[in-house]
Amino acid sequence: MSESPFHIEHRYLELPRSFYSRVTPAPLSGAHMVCFNHALARQMGFHTSNPDDWTSVGAGQALLEGMDPVAMKYTGHQFGVYNPELGDGRGLLLWETVGPDGRRWDWHLKGAGQTPYSRFGDGRAVLRSTIREYLCSEAMHGLGIPTTRALFLVSASDPVRRETIESAATLMRVARSHIRFGHFEFAAHHEGPEAVATLLEHVIALHFPHLIDLPEDERRQRWFTEVVERTARLIADWQAVGFCHGVMNSDNMAIIGDTFDYGPYAFLDDFDAGYICNHTDQGGRYAYNRQPRIGLTNCQYLASALLTVMDEDDIRRCLRHYETTYNEHFRQRMMDKLGLAERDDADMTLIMDTFSMLHEHHIDYTLFFRGLSNLHSHGTAPVRDLFVDRSVADEWLERYEQRLQQETRAHDEREHAMRRVNPKYILRNYLAQQVIDSAKEGDFAPMEELLKVLERPFDEQPDSEKYAAAPPDWGKRMDISCSS
Repeated sequence: MSESPFHIEHRYLELPRSFYSRVTPAPLSGAHMVCFNHALARQMGFHTSNPDDWTSVGAGQALLEGMDPVAMKYTGHQFGVYNPELGDGRGLLLWETVGPDGRRWDWHLKGAGQTPYSRFGDGRAVLRSTIREYLCSEAMHGLGIPTTRALFLVSASDPVRRETIESAATLMRVARSHIRFGHFEFAAHHEGPEAVATLLEHVIALHFPHLIDLPEDERRQRWFTEVVERTARLIADWQAVGFCHGVMNSDNMAIIGDTFDYGPYAFLDDFDAGYICNHTDQGGRYAYNRQPRIGLTNCQYLASALLTVMDEDDIRRCLRHYETTYNEHFRQRMMDKLGLAERDDADMTLIMDTFSMLHEHHIDYTLFFRGLSNLHSHGTAPVRDLFVDRSVADEWLERYEQRLQQETRAHDEREHAMRRVNPKYILRNYLAQQVIDSAKEGDFAPMEELLKVLERPFDEQPDSEKYAAAPPDWGKRMDISCSS
């Protein structure tokens, strides 16, 4: 099946037995390999000339030697309320592999059937949601944002009831780790200090090995500080690119700082600071402008779970790194987007005034910054034409030009750098929906085509201009729910 075997492990099974349940995947019928990520497979240390060889694994019909599927147990705060009943309700961790570069990969089959943690769910995933996750995890990777990845997607003929009857599918999601903040909450609230310490040292050994030789107190402080900082940088990356996650529950926060669990996500079209991408989020808890605060809240939930194994004052000091790291990383990301290399005390005012202008005048976020990246080579029209009132754009552009006079880089050098951080192509929800509509008819070519574009979001791709256009009116503010 693979021409370059990788090293196989299953280190998660070293954790106490309460952290998982062994479950055999429930097989699907009429399985078909939809999409296989060959580039990712090579990164992971293997190659296949026939992706169909993996269909039976994706359909839950076969396990390879070394696979020992388990449903992970964790808990977490969902929309601010602690839920002790959580766990892998439709996914199974099959094994872990280590590539030739030493990178570790968890293989997690989503849609594999019921587990002890399914509650009232059927344990299945549908084609619509698996396509959305495949597309977005690869889009985020193309943007350089830490994320889980999609190795392959298998469709099936089995019917699954959601709001309507849909087709079943599975996604082989891979990540450096599937351990979430919620794993620590489970350990703290239900297993006790020894389990928390065991989990903490397990995570450090596998994913923070540079800390192993430090004294225990320092090791744990440094670890928690890194987790807090990674989380802060991740949220700053989301804000800078205009990404809304939609379900920032603590069980959806990866301990290593990856974007995790793609559901009712959205990239901003017309800028709306309070945009709510999940129509089941009635109170807007996870609105775009609340994501930074929720990132800190989730770190505080994790901090509470660590109180039995770390000093409270140390935990508080670690938590303070969130705000400083977020503010610094967000400022730098926005400075880069604006092409500002020389620091000025007034830059944050310019940045926040820019956001206010985009919000007040409903300006397309991605098109604005991409247009700005070609301002002196292509002229002001791509920016001005986004505004109904051109005088607003003219006033801002005049202010921006004055600020650029402080810069020492040549225009072409600056704009080249700006085009490396301001994407031309993002995964707008309407593009994902068009792919889904085609897939429902058995046509997966549009998915392959869109994935190719999303691999190089910063590059000019003359044959793919349609993917860079503003969305049609029907494609804006689409209703997306948690249903999967």
